Amino acid sequence: MNIVMSKIPDILSHPQRRAKIHILSLDNFLARDVYERICYDPRMKHYQLVRPLKTRIRETVLEIEGMARDTISSRLLIIDVRKATLPKLRKAYNGIVGYNRRDLNRFCYTILIGDGPVNLLQAGKSLDVFVSHLSSHRVDYHPAVFFYDPFLHYEPNEIRRIGIDDEFKLSDKLPARFAPYFTGKDIKVDVVRRFFRATHKSKEVKKERLGILTDLYEKRIAEKFPHHKEELKTWLSKEGIRLASEKLHLYPLFFEDWVYELTQKAAQRPI
Repeated sequence: MNIVMSKIPDILSHPQRRAKIHILSLDNFLARDVYERICYDPRMKHYQLVRPLKTRIRETVLEIEGMARDTISSRLLIIDVRKATLPKLRKAYNGIVGYNRRDLNRFCYTILIGDGPVNLLQAGKSLDVFVSHLSSHRVDYHPAVFFYDPFLHYEPNEIRRIGIDDEFKLSDKLPARFAPYFTGKDIKVDVVRRFFRATHKSKEVKKERLGILTDLYEKRIAEKFPHHKEELKTWLSKEGIRLASEKLHLYPLFFEDWVYELTQKAAQRPI
């Protein structure tokens, strides 16, 4: 009996995906920010968004692990890959990537949101330290886009060390280097995220606040990385900055545009 291999279905592929997006993070503030940015984008009104609903870290880890099999029905996976939480989600992420591996960048795309390498802000004024950081994530997650979120990036002296019996908690404080740009004491990251996404504000207000955020990023990047002045405008654009063979974007600049574009590509179901 002759078997025509090309006609045997790939049991590890799941092309019949729905208008659905999984948002995977232990950070309720980031997950809400991603959720609302997509939910209130009129281009995405027919999409179902799935995110963790638990609030305690241990319960959320189990919830994300339980989502792994269901991710084969989504066209887009948005994954939080910050250093602080990766060890706790390694099992869940390994399962998610395993279930979707054959379809990544065909029927399903991934967007990563994370912080930078540990030595980013002490790296001799160069962004090149991002190259190995991005390369390792490409091997693990095959992302279509990587977004660096400055509000997730803490310097080593800001990271709280915990004992074996202490419950792990994510910091809700704004990184210290941003404090001078906001009024009030102990500004929380969630307050800043809500201000800049301006969910229920007019288009004019949203545009104004996006401009404020872009100006803030531009000022901080110019101060910290003066050797990259030529690339600064590119990094602030939708195309992002190219570092060696990797590309890097700034969250949340053009985030909704990338979500829309990738879900459209996934819906085309290439042969």
